[in-house]
Amino acid sequence: MVLGKVDHPSSFMTSFLHRCGGSAVIDGGLATELERHGANLNDPLWSAKCLISSPHLIRRVHLDYLEAGANIIISASYQATLQGFEEKGISRTKGESLLEKSVKIACEARDIYREGATKGSWDIPGDRIMHEQRPILVAASVGSYGAFLADGSEYSGIYGDGVSLETLKDFHRRRVHVLAAAGADLIAFETIPNKLEAKAFAELLEEDAINIPAWFSFSCKNETNVASGDSIEECALIADSCGLVVGVGVNCTAPRYIHGLIQSIKKVTRKPILIYPNSGETYDGQRKEWVVSRTKF
Repeated sequence: MVLGKVDHPSSFMTSFLHRCGGSAVIDGGLATELERHGANLNDPLWSAKCLISSPHLIRRVHLDYLEAGANIIISASYQATLQGFEEKGISRTKGESLLEKSVKIACEARDIYREGATKGSWDIPGDRIMHEQRPILVAASVGSYGAFLADGSEYSGIYGDGVSLETLKDFHRRRVHVLAAAGADLIAFETIPNKLEAKAFAELLEEDAINIPAWFSFSCKNETNVASGDSIEECALIADSCGLVVGVGVNCTAPRYIHGLIQSIKKVTRKPILIYPNSGETYDGQRKEWVVSRTKF
């Protein structure tokens, strides 16, 4: 379901949700499942490390989520940046190939699932029809600048005075172009921690004439503010004003804040709202791990 060009991006998501029965299921955490399958992600590339070492595990996790009923699977490119690859000694050309690979793995998983070849043949004809017809999208993940820094700043939104709007646009530009051309149905800009980066993404989409839809998803610190302290309403307005953005929402955020955030977002946009919170744990940037939160849901 790749669009050659996007004349009416809003109708793209509206039509998809209608075919899903009014709402769609997004897959769950990729890194957690990769680790459950034996991957060691103690690396600045995090889950993107598996694009090099164990792409079969990524495919397996995508298939697991499709088997569980997901309508949208997200590529393993959240932490995959050209700059991050270069710091590991990987050339720009190879890095771009790995970005493309992240989308191709997800698309392959969708194809395998639709062919009914994930866990043997389907014994019930009706089940085969259901699997073949269920709408499934592949979203190419673009993590925030803070994800590249690997210091937990995607959960604080504090990048420092030296990081400007143009800095962020230049950082993300080539990766967005590569992912947009790799065969995904849309781009998922995820864990956006501040208004500045949301603006950078919106301007990048419009100025560079990116030709597939996108969603913006923010990491938030409470019911009304994203991680940096910026207003979620102001951030959602940026997404609402960008014609290529077909959905806006929240990810990697404590479940206890979700209801309030939905109400805040609904005040400023009529675009579909997407929600995929975390488990309620808090990320420790120094220890580089999730720890149990003392606050109840």
